[in-house]
Amino acid sequence: MALSKKIDPSLKENTDTGFGTNADNYGGRFINRDGSFNLRKEGKTFLERYSIYHHMLTLPRWRFALVIVVFFVLINLLFACLYLLIGMGQLQGVLATTPWAKFKEAFFFSTETFTTVGYGRVNPLGDGANLAAAIEAMLGFLSFALATGLMYGRFSRPHAFLIFSDYALVSPYKGGAALMFRFAPYKDNHALTDVEIRVNIGLKVQMDGSAEYRYYDLGLERTKVESLPMNWTVVHPIDAKSPLQAFTSEDMQAADVELYVLIRGFDDVYSNFVQQRTSYTYSEIKFNRKFVPMYRESKDGRTTILELHKLNEYVEAPLNIGTIATAAPVARETVPSPEITGMGPAAGMGPAANRK
Repeated sequence: MALSKKIDPSLKENTDTGFGTNADNYGGRFINRDGSFNLRKEGKTFLERYSIYHHMLTLPRWRFALVIVVFFVLINLLFACLYLLIGMGQLQGVLATTPWAKFKEAFFFSTETFTTVGYGRVNPLGDGANLAAAIEAMLGFLSFALATGLMYGRFSRPHAFLIFSDYALVSPYKGGAALMFRFAPYKDNHALTDVEIRVNIGLKVQMDGSAEYRYYDLGLERTKVESLPMNWTVVHPIDAKSPLQAFTSEDMQAADVELYVLIRGFDDVYSNFVQQRTSYTYSEIKFNRKFVPMYRESKDGRTTILELHKLNEYVEAPLNIGTIATAAPVARETVPSPEITGMGPAAGMGPAANRK
């Protein structure tokens, strides 16, 4: 059953989000909490779509180190078997007499050749062993060049190092209410400057008898700070200019609400601009809560302590009756009012169906 609540038609839509309006063709949230897009591509083979460079840049450190070690061991095992196949007689200086000892000699000769160390006791004599050693030496310096480039790329890749609160809150604000979330830089010496934020909202509305998504820019208390050494609580006042005016938690679920957050700033360490995305779905928005302060003065009174462990801490803060004002609808004959359909996840339509 459709709700009677309507969106003020005078509010300007944002048609530049990059998301479509067809509510039937989307599954799950648009943007994941880590900032990646919730999208899977088809129509091309996996190898055509796969970016090994991106994969290696974004691997966790321990996996990246494991990949390098495993590759080094496997490539040397391969060449050790190749030297055994060619014949240990083509390697001068081999002292081993048992099969296992010969394999070890071949393996460690391979590691010396691959890394171009070349201690000198064992060296190739025959054409087959020389050819294999030449190919291995070439693969060795190419592999080290690739590994060096990847490690440099991982270290130098600009990263915002921001953490976001798990939930956005609808809190009391200046006699009314506001939607709030907060974030903070968590790395020492990575304070951002000239930080800008943009927050959009996606709503499922009823237009001409069908469900469509509409997107709006949310007006914020402030959209820019000159420096960000501490946390920033982003505030969207819920007033007559807000598409969330008079919304309840049930209304947000029916409208399949999702907030899209984009932050950009300049990082002095990287000497470059960085950005980070995240999103909040209706299930990640809590009513009648407010954040607790997350910084305090040090015991000696000489510095300020930013308590990152309090980023998600909040307390009950009931809204007074009527705090989310309900202004009279704007009368416009030529502009239809988008209406919340009430077809939320229960109808199996749109992103909220699979949100977590």
